Amino acid sequence: MSKQVLLSGLNPQQKDAVLHNKGPLLVLAGAGSGKTKVITHRFAYLTNAHKVAPDSILAMTFTNKAANEMRERIEGLTKKSARGLWIGTFHALSARILRKEIESLGYRRDFCIYDDSDSGHLVRAILKEFKIHEALYKGILSKMSSLKASLVSPEDLLTNDDSYGFDEKFARVYVRYQSELKKNNALDFDDLIMFTVSLFEDHPAVLKKYINEFSHMMIDEFQDTNTSQYRLVKLLAGKQRNICAVGDDDQSIYKFRGAEVRNIHSFKKDFTKTKVIRLEQNYRSTQQILNVAGSIIAKSPERMPKKLWTDRGDGEAICYCVATNEMEEARYISQSIKDLFLKGKYRYKDIAVLYRVNQQARTLEDAMRENGQPYRIHGGMSFYQRKEVKDIVSYLKLIANPHDSVSLKRIVNCPPRQIGAATLTRVENEARKREESLYQAMKYIVKSSGYTNSLKEKVGGFITILDGLIAHRGDAVPDLISTVIRKTDYGDWVGEDKAGILEELRKSAEGKDLGSFLDTASLFSGLDEACDDDCVSLMTFHSAKGLEFPVVFIAGVEDGLMPHFHAVKDSEELEEERRLFYVAVTRARDMLFMSGARKRKLYTSVQEQQPSRFLADIPSKCYLCIEKRPRADAVAAAVAKMPLSLMSSSPFAAGSRVKHPKWGVGVVRDSYGETDDVKVMVNFPSVGMKRLSLKFANLEKL
Repeated sequence: MSKQVLLSGLNPQQKDAVLHNKGPLLVLAGAGSGKTKVITHRFAYLTNAHKVAPDSILAMTFTNKAANEMRERIEGLTKKSARGLWIGTFHALSARILRKEIESLGYRRDFCIYDDSDSGHLVRAILKEFKIHEALYKGILSKMSSLKASLVSPEDLLTNDDSYGFDEKFARVYVRYQSELKKNNALDFDDLIMFTVSLFEDHPAVLKKYINEFSHMMIDEFQDTNTSQYRLVKLLAGKQRNICAVGDDDQSIYKFRGAEVRNIHSFKKDFTKTKVIRLEQNYRSTQQILNVAGSIIAKSPERMPKKLWTDRGDGEAICYCVATNEMEEARYISQSIKDLFLKGKYRYKDIAVLYRVNQQARTLEDAMRENGQPYRIHGGMSFYQRKEVKDIVSYLKLIANPHDSVSLKRIVNCPPRQIGAATLTRVENEARKREESLYQAMKYIVKSSGYTNSLKEKVGGFITILDGLIAHRGDAVPDLISTVIRKTDYGDWVGEDKAGILEELRKSAEGKDLGSFLDTASLFSGLDEACDDDCVSLMTFHSAKGLEFPVVFIAGVEDGLMPHFHAVKDSEELEEERRLFYVAVTRARDMLFMSGARKRKLYTSVQEQQPSRFLADIPSKCYLCIEKRPRADAVAAAVAKMPLSLMSSSPFAAGSRVKHPKWGVGVVRDSYGETDDVKVMVNFPSVGMKRLSLKFANLEKL
């Protein structure tokens, strides 16, 4: 692709960012300002105009979804495969480096990566051994993650420095946790960054090798970097300092994960002679939506000023609805969605409902089920966290690394092999005594004269199966999955109902080697999954980051929810809540609805609620305020409930394509009425919306 084509379609600020090719560059990219376009065009321009080798550019982001989009767009621009290039998430690219270099840290290259579930099982086992309440494991995991994000190792903690909030019991768990990880030749999610930093700091020759390998760096969503990620970036920048950081301090919302908004504020100081470019033209939202967003974020102190504008026009007015309680609020949202759908302009998949805490979803679900509306909650369990998938992946992890005791414990009795808790405890005791993995302890027990034949027979049977699977380690991964399912009788155990899931797992492994497939499975999250179904998206503000929808509803715009009551006493957390609200507003493209309740049941009690303090920062002329009263008409309430049964039983359910003898093909938008006199609303492209009785309309189902 020619230089002119690569620069065409860019606004002046985007073009400046693409043309900059030497020295540090900070691109302050406002919401919807085309930052991914800048990154991908800059990559293509460097390789085309400046003849920079594609494999010498390190491009890092935070989610697999964003990395895949970046890779696909680069392929589209360069007309070359991006396979094998250094484009990916911080964690995936760190894992790639460690796969080559981790022996310098005393680990083997076939290390496995523990996801949150694996780490949770390990911590709970340690707590049980230490006679500490197991229910504390989530808090302990969170604290360890926070320390690792700040590059605080167990050894650092044991200095008893009060600045780390030293706690002896926690320190013992942290030390033991890291020891068990090493024994299992395993790393958790946070280790991937921390170990890469340690590798570079303790082995200058290795660092020099990668500094020389990467001539340019580009970091997306820079405002989300934590201490360890920023240290990694600064180490790799080297003396060339050809680093481009793209981000928006207004969208820094992950403090609870260790993200430091000060990193983007410190960039100019840490990288002298930085060129700063502001992307302020918004290509996503209407001006009315930007006016609301701008009013909210303008009150944020110490932000890097940006004023977003658009040439999309003013657009629809923003609505703010005050309901009596959360049930009425949910019904208002559901009814508004129904009205939009019936008008035929928007599909369900064009609409998102955002909320601050997951607890809000239940009432919204009730209202949408009542109206027979399809929906999907985002950010939930990913494909790789389903039990059957997790089981087979655990077998694969053991094949790659038999010393992975967490995976072994998961599948040792799956399918059942009469290896109960008592048997496993004896194996664990032997492993602890010999300071070995469970796999090694099992092998010892089989050969030892100190154990009963019954125990040796149980353990030996499992080891025979596992060693038989390990012998197939070199097979193609889809074939290896089939071998595991067959040789363990797993397929017969779970039955035909789960055959589809196992086949989907086989397909997901096509074209990948065992190591890369296991890394993908461990680093994949629910947020990375796409959904093509026509359904309304329900999600938290945090889950909505990076997404956009034509229509957005923001529920619970109340003090205590937005901002969250935990944040109101801390000025930094309060400002993060402000940024979070800003992010939610800027997800909307065409229409924005906000709502709140006067009373809401939160946790165990009904509370009087006040409108969010952030609403006071929005000029009243920027939105319409309406009040939603409870429905007094019981008959109307009953009618509102009827579509659920009708839509599930009627052959003319919402979304069905039908043919009318006069108006041609249309789409059913709603069905209602008595069973013997069902009426449907049909949208015909030729004449618009029509209400028809099925008894007389002579509709043909297509």
